[in-house]
Amino acid sequence: MPSPARAHDAHIDATGAHVVSPGSQRIETSLGSLVLRSPIVAASGTVGSVVDFADGGDFLPYGAAVAKSVSSEPWPGRMPPRLTSTGAGMMNGIGIQNPGIDAWIREVGPRIGEVPVPIWGSAVGHDAAGFAEVARGLQTAGIAAVEVNLSCPNLEDGHLFALDPDSSAEVVRAVREATDLPVGAKLSPNVVDIADIANAVSEAGADWVVLTNTVWGAGINVETRRPKLSGMVGGYSGTPLKPIALRCVWEVSQSLPDLPIVGCGGVRTGEDVVEFLLAGASAVAIGTAHFAEPRVGSRVIKELERYMAKHNVGTVRELVGAVEPW
Repeated sequence: MPSPARAHDAHIDATGAHVVSPGSQRIETSLGSLVLRSPIVAASGTVGSVVDFADGGDFLPYGAAVAKSVSSEPWPGRMPPRLTSTGAGMMNGIGIQNPGIDAWIREVGPRIGEVPVPIWGSAVGHDAAGFAEVARGLQTAGIAAVEVNLSCPNLEDGHLFALDPDSSAEVVRAVREATDLPVGAKLSPNVVDIADIANAVSEAGADWVVLTNTVWGAGINVETRRPKLSGMVGGYSGTPLKPIALRCVWEVSQSLPDLPIVGCGGVRTGEDVVEFLLAGASAVAIGTAHFAEPRVGSRVIKELERYMAKHNVGTVRELVGAVEPW
């Protein structure tokens, strides 16, 4: 799907600060050959199918928005409870509930053009063929790119694809063969060597990597003595994840400097975005923050622009990988 027309370059906000609007070349960034009008991306799983979130959120500040993951066949997900607060963060054990790609195409596809942001589809599956089938379906629906969510189990051995470089590469290779759209691979922080996985998916055809997904966590209600999630273990997200995700971004950017990265984990301010850019990310995804502040992207972009003005930064691209070592 083509990107929306470029908006005017700048305006003055209520505080008198000079704020670059989405579409300004100053805040453009790129993931390989894919140009984003803004460095922030709405993360999968936090904005629904995107089209059903558009009424409650403002997508103009974003360079892209990623729809909730979809599989070849309907997945029921886990039984409740599936979401829980854990202090500064949040845990989920939803189980990637989705209607399947055929229903998704019927229900979401016709509305994709109504949303003023490029939509990326997110593919999941229990084998490489399942991922490929979803990728083909997503392309027919008119999405702008495919994000491969490798944090789901392989039916054959029950382990996550994202934990094994060969399994991850097999999936990405199948998706790459199934579509000519740009492809990103979303990796897991629950690995020993994140750069090894990133290298495998890059060689298999991924145009960029998303670093990272949630980290494993658990919680117990001490009054009922029951797990806070029906499956006990779930994905931990929110602000505490940021140092872990930043470490992953920095390690991959150091090992694979030519591989574009979307940083993801604990982002809620413009300063968080700058940190990820300095660590080596070219774009930065906002996830859990959407639940507390649906229009968080507008504030984050303003904060990013104020930082750029204060530090005489001409373009977002100047910040990418610009961390100064001791």
